[in-house]
Amino acid sequence: MMEWPDGFGRITFDTIDSTNKEASRLASDITQPTWILAEEQTSGVGRRGRKWSSQKGNFSSTLLMPISGDLSSVALHSFVASLALRDAFLHITNEPNRFNLKWPNDVLMDGCKVAGILLETCGIGPSHLNIGIGVNLSILPESDKIETLSTKPICLGIEILPMDFLTILANFFAIRLKQFNTSGFKQIRLDWLKSAANIGKVITARMPNAEITGKFVTVDEQGAVVLQADDMKHTIHAADIFF
Repeated sequence: MMEWPDGFGRITFDTIDSTNKEASRLASDITQPTWILAEEQTSGVGRRGRKWSSQKGNFSSTLLMPISGDLSSVALHSFVASLALRDAFLHITNEPNRFNLKWPNDVLMDGCKVAGILLETCGIGPSHLNIGIGVNLSILPESDKIETLSTKPICLGIEILPMDFLTILANFFAIRLKQFNTSGFKQIRLDWLKSAANIGKVITARMPNAEITGKFVTVDEQGAVVLQADDMKHTIHAADIFF
């Protein structure tokens, strides 16, 4: 079993309203990256305020990270988290062909959503970044407790305790974060693209007031998805993606 990585804190709860909310409450007192894990969330929230189902047996955690200086790269931490999740899944299953990454913040297994990521800033400045991560370890979300999904959910289907999964994930995140802090986004981006779901295929990017369908060309150096449609390249910074 892996040891807990140096330089990271850990706080655990049996039940809590939301690990992201707890992270925001703790931000003023946290000076090192700290993982917050709950066996159950009663008021989990996903992207754009959507309900995020969290049941006992699945994984619900938030990494609270102090941030400072240039905040332009904060959103790129979703790629760091995506890669760390995929690394953790490969460590557990040894089945690399089953896992792909869906822009902007999902991990797929057999083409279905097994994990999701939510980034939020908090504190004055802001001073901290919350990286919320949910994984369907053993239980599928109840249909009446999830957002309208663009990707069908799936569970990992392997018996592993959330605490044990956290230790594995925390180690791989530490490795990917060091890579990001040392070398920037370039290698993170290249590694992410190697596992990108449906790259080179036609996908749909759905935004609040527009929808674009086109060939998924790449993710650019700022983390935006690039689609080719009607002889034009469209750079999209925020959208829901449909295959």
